[in-house]
Amino acid sequence: MSITLWPEKAIQVTMVEVSQQKVESLVSNTRSGTVKACQRSKLSLALGGQVSRLHVAQGDKVIAGDLLLELWNDDLRAALAQAQAQVKMAQLNQASACRQAQADDREVVRIRELQQKKLASAEQLDRAQTSAEIMGLNCQQHKAQVLQAKANADVQKARLAQTQLLAPFSGIVADVNGEIGEYATPSPPGIATLPAIDLINDQCLYISAPIDEVDAARIQLGMAARVNLDAFRQQSFLGAVKRIAPYVQDNEKQARTVDVDVELTDLPEGIKLLVGYSADMEIIIRLQEDVLSIPSDALIEGNQVLVLADDGETLKKVELELGLSNWNWTQVVSGLELGQKVLTSLDNPAASEGARVTVVESLE
Repeated sequence: MSITLWPEKAIQVTMVEVSQQKVESLVSNTRSGTVKACQRSKLSLALGGQVSRLHVAQGDKVIAGDLLLELWNDDLRAALAQAQAQVKMAQLNQASACRQAQADDREVVRIRELQQKKLASAEQLDRAQTSAEIMGLNCQQHKAQVLQAKANADVQKARLAQTQLLAPFSGIVADVNGEIGEYATPSPPGIATLPAIDLINDQCLYISAPIDEVDAARIQLGMAARVNLDAFRQQSFLGAVKRIAPYVQDNEKQARTVDVDVELTDLPEGIKLLVGYSADMEIIIRLQEDVLSIPSDALIEGNQVLVLADDGETLKKVELELGLSNWNWTQVVSGLELGQKVLTSLDNPAASEGARVTVVESLE
């Protein structure tokens, strides 16, 4: 009786040719980033009071200095008008007193000339000089009263300003919390309350995302970056690193991260970003053009790949010297040649060194 040993059935595998590609060394965010505004203020009033006027609504565009909201302030307006009237009265009194002082000074000169001609007595000259000095002091007193009245008017104006909410910069009103007739209450220390107006400068936006503390050490200001937004899944946007936080976020139950901000440098026409969009960023640490490369998922443990042996039927391991790498491509410094095929179907446990294979698809 004779036994015939049939050769083991060949495994069907897919392979890819070693090619020349652009390879980037990248750093990515650990958690989702966010589109933020360069300027955003959650505005509240310093005083509590009843809302009497709302000058804006959600979505309105405003410019710096525009009046947004007012509390009831008729009493303060009246007090300011009274103070301004007092300023006017003090200015008139000053003008009258100083004009009289000038007249008395002229009288002193006239009597002195008469006294030199023996037409006026020394006593008359003394009385005239004393009167002129008194009126001069009276003039200075009224000048001080004008300053006092102006200071009082400034106080009333400051009190009135505390009931008025002005736009600190140009932007768009994101939210309004409050209605006419409602009582607005300022936030007590340590207790957060809703802001009266949420104002956003939508002309200046950036992307902020947390980067693992280990990767953050490799990032430098000005490095190029790519940004992907969930709202525009088919597009990538170019940007540059504009800020690296000077401290590490140490949040409980989360990896330690550093916040990195990227400013978009080339936003296509027609793309409108909204504050709060979720975003992911890839920061390009280094870049190599047209270098020998393989797909990163072709690598196995120990910087090795499986290639066809010289017999063209079995697999063998080849150890590589690698360069730059990312999720998609890895640079091969040595160990492979251009056009050589490497195994990509690593999900088949039978596709190991020494296995007989048949290449069913060769990916370019």
